[in-house]
Amino acid sequence: MANWSDPNEETSCFSFADFPEDVQLCILSFLTPSDLSSFSCTSKCFVSLFHRDSKLWYAMCERKWGSKTNIRKWGSGKIGYKLLFKILTEYENLIGFWRHSGAPNSNNLSDSPLVFFEWGPSCVTGSRVSPSENGTYNVIKSPFIWMSLSSQGEALNYLDPDCRARLSDSLDLSEKDLVHVNVSFMGKGHVVVEERKESGIWIDASSSQSPETKRGGNNGSFANLSGEDSSGVEFENVMGMEIGSPPERLMSEIYQYFANRTSPGACGERAWRRQRRRDKARQGKRKWEAEHFVKIVNCCPTPSRPLQGLWKGICDYMNLDFYLVAYDDIGGISCRRVGDSSKPFSGCAPVFWTSDATLIESPFSAEEENLYNTRIHLRPPISVANDINEQLPSTENEGVSRMMYINSSFDLVIPDHAGTSANPRHVEGRIWQYASGTFGFGFLRNNFVVDLKHIAENGCILDTIERGG
Repeated sequence: MANWSDPNEETSCFSFADFPEDVQLCILSFLTPSDLSSFSCTSKCFVSLFHRDSKLWYAMCERKWGSKTNIRKWGSGKIGYKLLFKILTEYENLIGFWRHSGAPNSNNLSDSPLVFFEWGPSCVTGSRVSPSENGTYNVIKSPFIWMSLSSQGEALNYLDPDCRARLSDSLDLSEKDLVHVNVSFMGKGHVVVEERKESGIWIDASSSQSPETKRGGNNGSFANLSGEDSSGVEFENVMGMEIGSPPERLMSEIYQYFANRTSPGACGERAWRRQRRRDKARQGKRKWEAEHFVKIVNCCPTPSRPLQGLWKGICDYMNLDFYLVAYDDIGGISCRRVGDSSKPFSGCAPVFWTSDATLIESPFSAEEENLYNTRIHLRPPISVANDINEQLPSTENEGVSRMMYINSSFDLVIPDHAGTSANPRHVEGRIWQYASGTFGFGFLRNNFVVDLKHIAENGCILDTIERGG
């Protein structure tokens, strides 16, 4: 054994180049592309390693996404892994929950405002997520968009407006019902899905093949318009607020409208309308109106924010509903139903809120114990639960570990104050957190508890069923 205290004894020194190649690749796969570029400048032998696509860049793709998707199947296995790494880094920003934003249109998407993007075998899949209508905790998950790559590394995005296709290893992209779409980022937390057009003509999956537009161009099937790397991005909590500028088509129509209105002559309005009719006739009939989605961040609770995230619960009219609980920067929390932002006050009216998110530890006073114990927990009817073999939640027997005071109105409530606009008992409520980490809430004006459960866990939606199931 070497004696490290003896300076005269010869010791062996290993450099990075002395490691076997598979060990080198494993170590380098943890670096970022910019770090790899800098590292390759340190030695000529590392330059060749940096450009070995099937070795280094495959190792990087496999380490980062190998457990989520089949790396070798993307682009039919014919595209370089360095290019694939860049594309999947952009696609990774899509993974998670998004919410429909803007006015409803003919796409019939407004009844399912929640969208969930996840990794597929060789694509990214987007599914519409909506509460079941059978009075249970089941969630309807309907895939409607698939984002993949051609063998040349170009984006292939296809959409099923009716959500009739099913996710499989091989999706038939020649079906006439599928629509060829562009997916474009407007900033970091805002994405637009609109039907693709070539030379002014709207096309779908059944159209004749035309030269693919290069990625990143104005008509590319996937464009990151923010001009920044989308890896490692921290999003602001946007809860339904649109980010970025309107799409190019909308800006063009706005400009054309006001140009015609301000042009000489009294027929500007009529000329604008005639031009629009001609444009629609020339472009042909679209199968899909552009849809805007905003990302929902902080979808899961954390130790410092145990109540935040997306939840589901049986509401007072015995139907399943989705709830989004968010913390603000001054120590408060608010809860809203996840609804269409086009509905009046859907982004403003809270289910409950509080300016003090302090959780009170047990034991509680006898009055608080009685307030909880005398309430009814809203849950699926036993007959319905037995029909679908659903296990009823055990929150009633679980015991409450912590509680919080909440309100159901933004009105300032000051007891015995002449200017108070609401009765304190009508707006005051409680949150009861259970030992499992889930929680329920209720208000003094009624006698029930709405128990909330997770919509998703570990990147997977829970209790999913097919539409009509």
